[in-house]
Amino acid sequence: MFLSPDNMCSLNDSNSVDAGDVARNESLARLEIALLSVIFISAAILNTSLLLVLWRQRKQMSRMRVFVFHLCLADLVVAFFQVCPQLIWDITDRFVGPDLVCRLVKYLQVLGMFSSTYMIVVMTVDRYQAVCNPMVKFQRTSTRLNIPVCLAWGVSLLGSLPQVFIFAQVEVAPGVFDCWADFIQPWGLQTYITWITLVIFILPVITLVVCQVRICRVIQINLYQKTQQQRNVGLPLPSRASGVAGMSKARVKTLKMTVAIVLAYIVCWAPFFTVQLWSAWDAHAPKETATFTILMLLASLNSCANPCIYLMFSGHLPKRLMRLRAIGSLTAGIQSTRRCWSAHCI
Repeated sequence: MFLSPDNMCSLNDSNSVDAGDVARNESLARLEIALLSVIFISAAILNTSLLLVLWRQRKQMSRMRVFVFHLCLADLVVAFFQVCPQLIWDITDRFVGPDLVCRLVKYLQVLGMFSSTYMIVVMTVDRYQAVCNPMVKFQRTSTRLNIPVCLAWGVSLLGSLPQVFIFAQVEVAPGVFDCWADFIQPWGLQTYITWITLVIFILPVITLVVCQVRICRVIQINLYQKTQQQRNVGLPLPSRASGVAGMSKARVKTLKMTVAIVLAYIVCWAPFFTVQLWSAWDAHAPKETATFTILMLLASLNSCANPCIYLMFSGHLPKRLMRLRAIGSLTAGIQSTRRCWSAHCI
């Protein structure tokens, strides 16, 4: 998280030494550790498995699979550089590492949020172009295939930079150091969290909703025109509608998958940003309650949901995933047999 549940409460009070020396709720800490462990293991296994399957098919990758491939990479950044450091931090209670590592970890934590979000945005915009502007040459130019992906990564790398300057290793108690943020009081924290919410959640959600509404509208118009054509046999369809009229089952499935990914993103991240804003703007927010903390942590479930959604809508990929697992088991079996044979264990 760009501001972890552990250090969020102190930032709303002051940068004083006493604020950082408050004993934590051990029961709540154990709950955090359990949830983060499940999320980390699930996200790492699911995204790594899907990434391997897609990598084995890299020579036959469709445009949509390129986006999913990079979405998997972004979700792995979330798993290994957002969830995992937070898990270690919760176990040790204090951040263990020098100032450089503190700044790097905080940078990578927000990089995961940015990249996962904007990869979903460019993927949705691409589907919008494919349905609403099917004749645009941009869709057919292979040399420009990765421009949206590069744009998403570029925005993510630049958008995460403020973390490097905001967070640092500070002395929160005599001889006790932690990785904390230093904001201008009293408006610095509110401004930063509002800005992050705007660029990582509100603006992307507006873009996603507008694209999906436009897609649905074009499909609705096309269905109406197709019905009219069937009533007046022999009349050609308008060129704008013809691209959607001949929509294949694969494209329809892709559109449904995109809608599912967008809904999962909104459901997972809306509670997180709601409590972040509440915590920043209300000094009396119940920051130490289990509900408040869980809502912050469950946002990372989005990185578990994305590969699951893709596998649900791609019938043949689960088979290839099982085949990959079978090949791994077979290889392990052969190696075991060879070891047995060399030891004459028959």
